[in-house]
Amino acid sequence: MALCGLGSSPSLERIEIKRCFSGKFSKITSKSSISIKRRSFLVHCSSSENKVVSSVDSKENVVSVEEESGHVMRFKMSDFKVLDRVSVGLAGRGDELVFEATVKDSSSSLYNTRVVLRRFTSAQAQRRGRRAIEVLKKLVHRRLLYHSYSMQVHGYVSSHTSSGRGSFTLVHGCHGSFSLRHWLQQADWLPTLEATLVLDEESVRKVGDDSVGGPAISRQLRLIRILMRDLLIGVNYLHSHGLAHTELRLENVHISPVDRHIKVGILGNAADFYEDGPSNNSVDNNIVRRQMMIAFDMRCVGFMMAKMVLRELMDPLIFMKFKSFFTKGNDPSCLREFLLQVLSRNSPSGNVGFQILDRNWGAGWNLLSLLLATKPSKRISCLDALRHPFLCGPRWRVVQSMDIIRWGLGSTAVRITEEYIYGLPQRDRLAHFIELLEMLNPHSKPKNWLEFLPGKWRLLYSTGRHIGLTLRQPPARVLIGDVHLTISRPTKLNTNLSLTSDIGFTVMMGQDWPHDKTGITGSLQVNSSFRLKAGRRLYLKEENTTEKLSLPQSNVRDILAQKLSGRNWRKAAPPFKEVPSSLPVAKLVSNDVDVTMNLGNPLNRNVDDARNVLLEVRTQIPPEMFDLSKFVCGTYVDSRLLVLRGVNGSALMFTRSCVNESCR
Repeated sequence: MALCGLGSSPSLERIEIKRCFSGKFSKITSKSSISIKRRSFLVHCSSSENKVVSSVDSKENVVSVEEESGHVMRFKMSDFKVLDRVSVGLAGRGDELVFEATVKDSSSSLYNTRVVLRRFTSAQAQRRGRRAIEVLKKLVHRRLLYHSYSMQVHGYVSSHTSSGRGSFTLVHGCHGSFSLRHWLQQADWLPTLEATLVLDEESVRKVGDDSVGGPAISRQLRLIRILMRDLLIGVNYLHSHGLAHTELRLENVHISPVDRHIKVGILGNAADFYEDGPSNNSVDNNIVRRQMMIAFDMRCVGFMMAKMVLRELMDPLIFMKFKSFFTKGNDPSCLREFLLQVLSRNSPSGNVGFQILDRNWGAGWNLLSLLLATKPSKRISCLDALRHPFLCGPRWRVVQSMDIIRWGLGSTAVRITEEYIYGLPQRDRLAHFIELLEMLNPHSKPKNWLEFLPGKWRLLYSTGRHIGLTLRQPPARVLIGDVHLTISRPTKLNTNLSLTSDIGFTVMMGQDWPHDKTGITGSLQVNSSFRLKAGRRLYLKEENTTEKLSLPQSNVRDILAQKLSGRNWRKAAPPFKEVPSSLPVAKLVSNDVDVTMNLGNPLNRNVDDARNVLLEVRTQIPPEMFDLSKFVCGTYVDSRLLVLRGVNGSALMFTRSCVNESCR
């Protein structure tokens, strides 16, 4: 097959046609009288050495993206020496052919430079290539930033085949052999990436860190901060110029060992925020379009961050479950609760990702929930993400918002409950965190509670008494499993709620129960209905109490004031000039209670055995979960945590659970 190339000068006064026959080139040069008007030329090359047919379309054409300029060069295939290998990180789509080559034209400024030739074989693919050149021309006034955060597009090769169809090849920079996905899949990815980025004390100061090295978790967190900040700066650069990337994936992102920046691709699918320019009459449509496109990019950044931190998500099957969590309507704030069930604690990474996201009061989970928020309007922007505590090192003093403070208090309380060490110091800390959450409750009106309450909640902790099996000889050895509280709203016409308490347990029959936890499974279900109304929780003053209700030395309000003046409480900076005498709560007014218990064989055949099991379950669980009418008010609620108070003053803390169990 003959290799044909078409080269022309900007004024199109000379047309140069090269034909190759059996390794020999023949050159035909012709003059044209055209001096001002630009015209398009179609050249047909036959296999015969004596026949060349050319046709000229005399229609005047507008300036196309193939126009040679100071920023985009037009090459010929003869300018390159194609290499016999292609890096694995350059894998293209089905309608792309990818080659690595070096520029052999000694007169070119790219002489001996390694480049990538990306040939687009379909019409849709060619539009992507031409779009990449259009984006370069749009961003050319900020060329330094463009080259720092995007693959550098050098130019293109455009020609016509013997069948009359056009061929378009994009020439862009080569930034190493691996994409970011391939880097993270290497066994020694952490030291290799650290060496590629040449991490030293000067470079880590750019992310607010103060040292290099250290434990593997600290090194990994530091590296993720560097990669995420560089990625967000690049994406923000596009957003600030009215462009959305639309194809942010680990496979499309490369790390340049030269300037140590993340390259976000060739921008062939970059989309404009404004279809007809920002001056279009439909301003509202443009605002909505811009918001949706930015939200789509931020969601993609969230998926990339999740894969960088949680290596298990590199598995396509696990990542499919991860994505189904969001498509089935679950709240991103309970992502940690979901992943605890999906990811095995004995995974190869040793749950390093969980430890990273749990640091700094769970700041990583907060950033992930904001990047992957269900509503596009709720997703965080690039600039706000760059100011987030998770991406700021210890040297930077970040002014935390009240939402971050609430999130941190709740995350720390959840971590303490997972330790299952309920000594006096832990119980005091949990009680303090719960009381402070109640004072910082963002939703005090019943209408807000009606929005957040419906869902499935898992019991984490109760400030009431805790009774186990160790120091007792009960008639039945019962191991309590998960305890859930499901709240539903039958109709939106009133404030009625339906509460269902589900208690799973195992009855251990053998004598070796301290080591063998197998046994007969059972469940206890309690149903009740409630009516929600506004109320207040009073802190009784000494002069307003009777002798029977007064405390010996100080009242509850004085104890709370002492706590708030302590060092640990002052860090949260609650917005109170003085301790309030009362706090708004959601009052719960209960109706009848219905109790149902299911037991497996053979316990379900003996009434006495069933009675002993029921008594033991009631002994171990908080009384409010068995008799729902003992709930009197709700004192804290958000998208992730719930605190309810019982009639005896004890607080029960819940975390939102995954509603769709099938997504696990």
